[in-house]
Amino acid sequence: MESALLIHRLHFAFTATFHYLFPQLTMGLALLIVVLKTIGLRRNDPLYHQAARFWAKIFGINFVLGVVTGIPMEFQFGTNWSIFSRFAGGVIGQTLAMEGMFAFFLESAFLGLFLYGEKRLSPKTHWLSAVAVFVGSWLSGYFIIATDAFMQHPVGYVTAADGSLQLASFWHFVLNPWAGWQYAHNMGGAAITGAFIMTSVGAFYLLSGKWTAHARIFVKAGVIAGCLFSILQIFPTGDRQGKMVTDLQPVTLAAMEGLFQGQTEAPLLIVGQPNEQQGKIDNPIAIPGVLSMLTYRRWNANVRGLDAFPKQDWPDNVPLLYYSYHIMVGLGTFFVAIMVVALLLLWRDRLFHAKWMLWILMLAAPFPYIANTAGWMTAELGRQPWLVYGLMRTEDGYSKLVSAGNSMFTLLGFMGIYVVLGILGLFLLWREIEHGPVDGHESASNLYSATLYSATEAR
Repeated sequence: MESALLIHRLHFAFTATFHYLFPQLTMGLALLIVVLKTIGLRRNDPLYHQAARFWAKIFGINFVLGVVTGIPMEFQFGTNWSIFSRFAGGVIGQTLAMEGMFAFFLESAFLGLFLYGEKRLSPKTHWLSAVAVFVGSWLSGYFIIATDAFMQHPVGYVTAADGSLQLASFWHFVLNPWAGWQYAHNMGGAAITGAFIMTSVGAFYLLSGKWTAHARIFVKAGVIAGCLFSILQIFPTGDRQGKMVTDLQPVTLAAMEGLFQGQTEAPLLIVGQPNEQQGKIDNPIAIPGVLSMLTYRRWNANVRGLDAFPKQDWPDNVPLLYYSYHIMVGLGTFFVAIMVVALLLLWRDRLFHAKWMLWILMLAAPFPYIANTAGWMTAELGRQPWLVYGLMRTEDGYSKLVSAGNSMFTLLGFMGIYVVLGILGLFLLWREIEHGPVDGHESASNLYSATLYSATEAR
């Protein structure tokens, strides 16, 4: 691989990966904040309103950092990927513009109302502002997914006389069949991140003996949402997204699963190390026939391996794709196990006193970020060697006049700035968590809150 191309890819991969640390939490929290506000409004319960207000502040910090780290990505299309921008900009420019003009402004405007308008707006209007923030954030997510879905499975376009792609059908483009299941799977991942972070903070408060009534709300809401979305992430969203890959990108499926030779009754690998040189999996532990069943719904179905495709059409880093996919799947299974056990303990009224489980919930906070990152790596590594699948190869889309040295210089600069932003973000988040959901003396607040929580639950 040419050095300039490698640096350009690393540059965008770094900025995109760092940026997505923030939107995945805001999109996940947006839904949970609406749930908390709805319960607070229906019960007229100040505890739930305080909980929603607390998480709105966490949302706000992540939102600002997401904006700051997201804007440079738009410019990178022109600076680092100018040939790709000229080729596909007539199509994907639609959704990128809509994400910025409609969804972003909807989200940011109503976030201001939600954060600062509680005393000026009626309770129902304030609740509507929370709903608008949720709609804006999830609509923003869809426009980005629709953009990526075009790169994975291009539809709704025509090729102009100059060879560039132009929009032929807006609705075919926006309602790309790839986008539907990818969006559902992506937003499920974001909801899992929000649920795990909410549960983790609640577990931290319970273990510390701080704001325990609010902490019970955090843990209860987080565990229920986390269990629901962790299951949905496997079926139907993960299953249907996998079927899309099977039908439209079979070479990607073979690389993800480490299937070097096609076979009937194809096994599902649990553990193994891909050996690309010898075309096999070393030290495999596999379940016979399961991959055939999952992909074609028949135990004896033939699944094509990498040997069925020209080597130049293989993903260019099969081992990294394989490990990314298996990390995502492994962590997804881990999430289901954690949340099912936590939900059973919650159902039996033992969760809030089970310190061992609270420790697990608190320490599990980073893992959804790892799973979401691995999932996006699977999607983007799996699309290779294409920028727009079947239409433009990655090696043809980067800016030829930007040297490897120039790109490396800006990459190092971005890394330094983003380290500072990351430290600042962690400091601001920790300050909000230390401050807690309410002002005042902690012990007095706990006594009042615990009494109110018990009375509310009794109702």
